Amino acid sequence: MAYFFIVGGIILRLVPHLPNFAPIAAMALFGGVYLNKKYALGVPLLALLISDFFIGFYDIGVMISVYSSFFVIGLLGLWLKTHKTWPGILGISLLASILFFIVTNFAVWAVPGSLYPHTWQGLTQSYIMGLPFFRNTLLGDLFYVGTMFGLMEAVLRITSRWRLQKEGNVIRISRVHGKRV
Repeated sequence: MAYFFIVGGIILRLVPHLPNFAPIAAMALFGGVYLNKKYALGVPLLALLISDFFIGFYDIGVMISVYSSFFVIGLLGLWLKTHKTWPGILGISLLASILFFIVTNFAVWAVPGSLYPHTWQGLTQSYIMGLPFFRNTLLGDLFYVGTMFGLMEAVLRITSRWRLQKEGNVIRISRVHGKRV
């Protein structure tokens, strides 16, 4: 499953899309909840790194803020694993979008050679100019979180009602008694 998410994340970042409408934050939350702990934090970062190789790398200070944000979002996903409710998933998804916006726009302002002067007005301008990207980040995170978590929960619900048994070279599928599909 981890390989599927890496490849999927790479493809979705490479195909044309709105700026910041990407699955990486959703992958980080999803990975924290459903993947083994050793893959949970690494899978989204690996997908990001590989796709950045094709898209192009950018200012190292900004890159550190982007990768760090997704690492923290993965930690939020690990917390969400033991607190998984639909309102919790929505709330953490919103928090992830806000965290990414605050951290990365601060980095865009703070790096040497920034487009913005290193003043309070420059920082404010950085956040104002980032609002269209924040909108896309928020919409992308909600879309991909809803899709990934929704599909996974549907699969878990369906598969919990069926049992696979291997008898020799034959796999038999039977319904678990007392559960309806």
